[in-house]
Amino acid sequence: MASHFTAPHRRRVGILVFDGVKMLDFAGPAEVFVEANQTVPDYEVVLLSVDGRSVQTSIGARIEVGGKATEAEGFDTVVIPGSELPPSSFVTPEVIAAARHLSWHTRRLASICSGAFVLAELGVFDGRRATTHWKFAADLARRYPAIAVDPDAIFVRDGNLYSSAGVAAGVDLALALVEEDHGADVARRVAQALVVYMQRAGGQSQFSASLSGPAPRSPLLRSVVDLICADPAYPHTVQTLATHARVSVRHLTRLFRAELEHSPAEYVAFIRFGVARDMLHAGHNVTEAAMAAGYGSSEALRRAFVARLGISPRKYQQRFRSTRSTAVSEPAFAQPMTAVS
Repeated sequence: MASHFTAPHRRRVGILVFDGVKMLDFAGPAEVFVEANQTVPDYEVVLLSVDGRSVQTSIGARIEVGGKATEAEGFDTVVIPGSELPPSSFVTPEVIAAARHLSWHTRRLASICSGAFVLAELGVFDGRRATTHWKFAADLARRYPAIAVDPDAIFVRDGNLYSSAGVAAGVDLALALVEEDHGADVARRVAQALVVYMQRAGGQSQFSASLSGPAPRSPLLRSVVDLICADPAYPHTVQTLATHARVSVRHLTRLFRAELEHSPAEYVAFIRFGVARDMLHAGHNVTEAAMAAGYGSSEALRRAFVARLGISPRKYQQRFRSTRSTAVSEPAFAQPMTAVS
C-alpha cells in the first residue's frame, strides 16, 4: 500500500462507490469529514467509481462521482464501503482493480462493512486484524483464513489499515480518523454538530447489552425481558417479575435458565451493567451512570466494575474518553454475573 503515495497539501479522502453500494456506508463517513471542515478546513472528499460514471446506490438513488478511480491519486485516506449485495456480486475484478490502484496512492486505507471483502481480495489484510458487519464476519474468516477477523469490534486499526462494522460504525471510524488528525476536541465538535454520540471506541461491542446474549423464545419471557430493559433502574426481583408474568417464581426461573441460560437476577445484573457502561461511554459521570442503571450508589457500581473488568468505572471511562480503541476486554454474556437482590 502507498507505494506511489505523495502527501497532498490538503487531506483528500477518496471514496470508491459502485452499483449497489450501501448509501449510509459512504454518506456517513463523508459527512463526518465535510463537517470537520467547519472547524479545520482540511478535507476534500472525492467520490470515485470504476469507470467515472454515476452509480446506483442501495436505495435506488443515482450518485454522480468526481472521477475514475484508476486515474486518481494523491489521497490521504481511501474508504471502501460495502453493500447489502453478497460479496460475490459486488466484489468484481473491476472494483478490485480500482481499489488496488487507490491503495497505491493513499496514506491510509479503510473499509466499511462488507467493503472488507474488497481489501481481503487485495491481500492487504493478510496477517492483520480486521472486522466487518457481524453478519458477514464468519464468511470473511472462512474465505480468508490469513485475516484475524474480530467479529464484534465496531472498528479495528492495524497500522495504516482500518476496518469497521456496517452502517453507523462507519461514522465511528471516520470520527476516529478525524481525532487522529486533529485531536479529540475537533472530533467531539463534529459529533455534536451531527448529533451523534462520540462514545463508541473501536473495541466496543457491535451489540448493546440486550442484544448480546441469547434471545428469549417464548412471548412470556420476551415480555419480562422487555420490562427489564425498559426500566433497568427499577428494583426488579424474581418475585416482581413473576408477578408481572403471572407465573410462579419457580416457573419463571426455569424459563430463564432454559432460554437465557441465567437466572432472572443474573440477567437483571447483566442489563444494568450494560446500561451503566453505555452511560460512561456517553460521558456521564459515575454517579449518574449508577443511578440510571439502578445500582443505588457509585460504590455499588465500582464493585461491579472491579468484579467484572478488574478496574474502576472511572479508569474504564478514561480509557474510552476518546474514539481510540482500548485493551479492556469486556466479558461475554455467559460470564458469571454479580447477582442483584
